[in-house]
Amino acid sequence: MTMRMPPEWAPQDWLWIGFPHDADEWPAVLPRAQEQIAAFANAVAESGQEVRLLVRDGANEARARQLVTGGVKLERRTYGDVWLRDTGPLVLADAQGHRSARRFGFNGWGGKYLMEGDQTVGAQLAEDAGLPLEVCDWILEGGAIDGDGTGLVVTTEQCLLNPNRNPQLSREEIEARLMGDLGFTRVLWLGDGLVNDHTDGHVDNLARFVGPNTLCLPRATGSNDPNAAIYADAKRRAEAAGVTVKEVPSPGLVTSGDHVEPASYVNFAITSHLVVVPTFGSPYDEEGVAAIAKLFPDRATVGLPGDAVLAGGGGFHCASQQMPAVRAIL
Repeated sequence: MTMRMPPEWAPQDWLWIGFPHDADEWPAVLPRAQEQIAAFANAVAESGQEVRLLVRDGANEARARQLVTGGVKLERRTYGDVWLRDTGPLVLADAQGHRSARRFGFNGWGGKYLMEGDQTVGAQLAEDAGLPLEVCDWILEGGAIDGDGTGLVVTTEQCLLNPNRNPQLSREEIEARLMGDLGFTRVLWLGDGLVNDHTDGHVDNLARFVGPNTLCLPRATGSNDPNAAIYADAKRRAEAAGVTVKEVPSPGLVTSGDHVEPASYVNFAITSHLVVVPTFGSPYDEEGVAAIAKLFPDRATVGLPGDAVLAGGGGFHCASQQMPAVRAIL
């Protein structure tokens, strides 16, 4: 029986979320980043879905317990950074309801950030969840791909064809591995990801499927939007491939001092009952959240501050990984 990745909007049993713990990785913003991740976890738990918040040690657990409600379960784990979308297990399922996990090689986003536990936490989570685990012998982060549930996957050339990941593999070989290891049948290649995205252009900050063959993309806002050309190129490629595009406003230019941040409302987390959208204090926050809410009429949508999480390198989607429910495929 063919195993495939259910789309993120399919029912979920629980959501893993990583809790920030390393002050060196979150200079000057660690307390706020912890508060923002805790608010994310609380919102999902209060929607009626189980949340498993990973904490690094006793002090980390005590801090998390101050911030989360009783509905959030805390699990001590050894992990480096919070980006479980990339280091956690990718869960596949078949039409009979059998689930299994895949883990890939992880090299710290092309050798940039190598931290203890990031290479092993995905396998630990899968094994503790009772999932059969297959380890695949090439580099892939979960945030580099997004599937629509019918076999179509979207990614970026900037990331998957980057020589700091799999220089020995051609485009065609990578496509074959996406199909063989994850059950996809068709690949939509976009070009670059957002400016200054240290992941080398993860697609979950640029483009997300919101339905079969339906892709959500940002639309440039303001004359100084740093990603205007990137959004336009992604739209051209998607439409040329016959994919329906739904545009939402981008946050526009978001900076920290002179640094342009890779801010994106598209880094939303889809859970069983709720969609959580990061906001950045941009004048387009309200419009962006409302546009995403229209794409998910079957569940609530909420915007939560994510600027401190972004300062650490990602968003709510990056910091989480879902466990698909058996009923997601039956």
